[in-house]
Amino acid sequence: MPDLILKNASLIDETGQILPESNVSVENGLITHIFRSAEHESSINIPQEGEEIIDCRGLFVSPGFVNLHSHSPMAIFRGIAEDVDADTWFNRDIWPYESKMTAQDVEAGAMLAIMEMLDNGVCAFADHYFMSDRICQAVLNTGIRADIAPTLFGMTGGFEEQLDAAAGLIDQWNNQSQRLALRMGPHSPYTCSPQQLKQTAERAASLGVGLHMHVSETAEQVKKSLIEYGQTPFQILKDAGCLDLPLIVAHGLWIRDEERALIEKDTHFAVCPKTYMKLSCGQGTLWQNPRELPLCIGTDGAASSNSLSPLEQASLFALAGKFITGDPESFPLREVWQMLMKGHEALGFNSGRIAEGAAADLLIWDLNDIHTMPLYNPLASILYSAGKQNIRDSLIAGSFVKRNGKVLADTDAVRREAQYRAKDILKRGRGETRLVF
Repeated sequence: MPDLILKNASLIDETGQILPESNVSVENGLITHIFRSAEHESSINIPQEGEEIIDCRGLFVSPGFVNLHSHSPMAIFRGIAEDVDADTWFNRDIWPYESKMTAQDVEAGAMLAIMEMLDNGVCAFADHYFMSDRICQAVLNTGIRADIAPTLFGMTGGFEEQLDAAAGLIDQWNNQSQRLALRMGPHSPYTCSPQQLKQTAERAASLGVGLHMHVSETAEQVKKSLIEYGQTPFQILKDAGCLDLPLIVAHGLWIRDEERALIEKDTHFAVCPKTYMKLSCGQGTLWQNPRELPLCIGTDGAASSNSLSPLEQASLFALAGKFITGDPESFPLREVWQMLMKGHEALGFNSGRIAEGAAADLLIWDLNDIHTMPLYNPLASILYSAGKQNIRDSLIAGSFVKRNGKVLADTDAVRREAQYRAKDILKRGRGETRLVF
C-alpha cells in the first residue's frame, strides 16, 4: 500500500515532457506507480490507513533540483565582499576571513544554506569545503541529500596529512545514510600541483569515490598553467588520472576547444553564471557549442552568488547564452530544463526522474499566480517567471521537507545562530592566509 498518492497532477519529467492528469504513488521513499487519472479512479478517492492522498489538480509535479556546486558554509559570508574583482574577493576578503573560521561558523553557515536550498526546491547538493564533518551532520539533521567533498589545498603545506584526514572522513561518513555521500575535493589545479592531483586521484580510486574540484575559472588561470606546467588545466587532470574517475568540474568557464575531447562520460560541469557575472570572470567558452559539454547547474557559495537557487542560475545561463550568441532561438526551454535535471546523474541518488523505482524527490508547483499566469507554456513560467514561492511542496525520499510554502524546520533558530556568528566573524576580523588566487 502506498504512503502517499499525488492525484490529478500534471507531471513534468526530466526531459521537459508534460503528462497531464496523472497520479503518482509513493511508498518507502520511492515512486512505485504512475498512472493516468482515469485508471483506478475509484480506488484513490478514499485514503487507507497510513495513506495520504493529495489532490494536485491544477498543479505540476516535477523532480526536485540539484545544486551541483556549492560551498554551503559560505552562506555565513553572504554580502561581506561586494563590488570587487575576483583577486580582491579571494585574497583581501574571503580567504583571510576563512582563516579565522570556527567549526561553529561552518555549521551555522551550512544550516543557513540548507534551509535556503530546501526553500528553493533543492533535493540534493554537491558541496566543497573544509571542516566537512559539520556539514555532514547538518545534512543528516535536515533531510536533504548531499555529496560532500572535503577541500584539499596544495599550497598551505601538510598535503599528505590533509589527504589522510579526508580519507578518514570518507571512511567515517560514507554509508551512514542513503542521503549522504563523500568524495575527494582537491581545490583546483592552481592550488594543487600535478603530483598532488595524481596522489588524490589514486587515493580516491582506492576508496571507490570520485572527485570535485574547480577548473579553469578564469582565462588567467589557463594562461598561468601553460606558463608554469606547459599544459592546460584539463590536460593536467588527464595526466593525473582525474578524468578516469567520476568528476564534478566546478565552472570550467574557460575550457579550450582542444580540451573538450578529453572529457569523459563520468565528468559533469557545474556552471554558476551569477558568480561569473558578479566577479566579471569574462564570457568564457561554455556558451559556445554547449551541447558538446555535460553541463549542469550549480550556485557556487552565497558569498559570491548571494543566493542558492538553481532555478535562478539556469535562467541566467539561458539569458546570457541568448545575449552572447545573438541567437534568440538558442538555449531553448527544454534544453535548459534538462540542464537543471542533469545534475542528478552526477550524484547517484537514484533521483531526477518521474519513473517507477526512482527516488520520490519531487516538487509540487503552483503556477496559478499573478507573475506566472497565463500558462501557455509551463516550462516558460517556471524558468523565466517562477521562484521559490511557486514551489508549494517539496519531498525528499517521499517525506515532506517543505509543505504549503514553508520549510519544515526551525528556521528561526537557524537565523538567530547565523546572525550571532556573523557578528562574531566581523569582530574577529581578517586573519593571515597562505592561499593565493
